[in-house]
Amino acid sequence: MRKGVLELCILAIIAAQDAYASDIITKLKEARLIVVEGTLYPLLTRLKNDGLTVYRWEESKSGPPRKYHQITEPGKRALAELKSDWQNLITSVEKIIGEKQ
Repeated sequence: MRKGVLELCILAIIAAQDAYASDIITKLKEARLIVVEGTLYPLLTRLKNDGLTVYRWEESKSGPPRKYHQITEPGKRALAELKSDWQNLITSVEKIIGEKQ
């Protein structure tokens, strides 16, 4: 389940703005979702291999070129589906635990 939630969060971050891996980790940490590079990089690779994201290289003023991730049209559709699934899961869990009748 956590992997699916991370995919949702990563796609949402990239949809809002093209992002460098460390930017993604920072945003996840700000939301108190602690993710290490060893978890993030395989997910980014899988999202790219699935056609949900692409990347471009940009020169950096303070080091080597950086890989910026962008969401694709299929990625936007997948994000919308993941958001819908997330809302359905929240509704189902709230019914079970009694917070929402």
